[in-house]
Amino acid sequence: MSWKVLITARGIQTAGEQAQELLRKAGCEIIFPSKFGPLKADELTHALAGMDAVLASLDDYSAPVLSAAGPLKIIARWGVGYDSVDVAAATRNGILVTYTPGLLDDAVADYTFALLLGVARRVHEAQAAMERGEWRNYWGDDVGGKTLGIFGFGRIGQAVARRAAGFNMRVLAHTPHPSPEIKGVEFVSLETLLEESDFVSLHAALTSSTRGLIGEPQLRRMKRGAYLINTARGALVDETALVRALREKWIAGAALDVFAVEPLPAESELRSAPNILLSPHQSSYARGTGERVSLAAARGIVDLMQGKKPGNLLNPEVFAAPQLRARLRE
Repeated sequence: MSWKVLITARGIQTAGEQAQELLRKAGCEIIFPSKFGPLKADELTHALAGMDAVLASLDDYSAPVLSAAGPLKIIARWGVGYDSVDVAAATRNGILVTYTPGLLDDAVADYTFALLLGVARRVHEAQAAMERGEWRNYWGDDVGGKTLGIFGFGRIGQAVARRAAGFNMRVLAHTPHPSPEIKGVEFVSLETLLEESDFVSLHAALTSSTRGLIGEPQLRRMKRGAYLINTARGALVDETALVRALREKWIAGAALDVFAVEPLPAESELRSAPNILLSPHQSSYARGTGERVSLAAARGIVDLMQGKKPGNLLNPEVFAAPQLRARLRE
């Protein structure tokens, strides 16, 4: 048996040699598209033609795309976010969806703190000045002893809180399911978190209720000396309101690794906003982490090809669907 496996996740290119070897040894034929994802619906529909599996970026796996996906049996997400996948539509079409939870936590938490420190101490501005041949000092803000507000307190949010403890920070958290037994963290309302935090870090999933959650009213609630950090999903933030907040100095600055549209358009006003640090959705790009995530995603594909149920399945009910496209061992 041989499966055709499309790879749209860019991380496989430089941190996925072992994953590629695993797939090839299992008898898979690996296909790379003309460009890595995220792929738009029309691009993805074309790329998925004849594919049995996809090791996926944040491509547009909408219902029309999945209905036209021919022999596709599994979408193995490289990473933890799956808001770009219509899981219900995948189930209706007999397609399994897997992801890789728990493997990105430390890498993303490390990067969150890198952004927090970088924007607070204006490292990016000093670097830009040095590249221009200047010798100029930039006054930043202290981090130690300040208040960090974490919106979304899952595994990554908790990992960020552990790092904040090393900076002797007061940690506030807002989540639908607070855990008061966690020491050193105060669970508060979103309003309290915004009003009292010196740094607000976003770690929530993107849902219909969180889309655009940080807009003008929320940004105006923040301290004038506060910073916004987002390594979760770009659409959590109203980017137009954020640009205005930075230009009119409602807040001190922002650091973003994620955007509502990716890649970030060249004409985006975020690129010219003051006091902002931008990076291209690379919080999980730590080499060891990338290798582990790549292997986990590839292993799910191999397991299914060999008739086994893969782990970290988002839609186990698919096995009861008459449209199930994969054959399992009895």
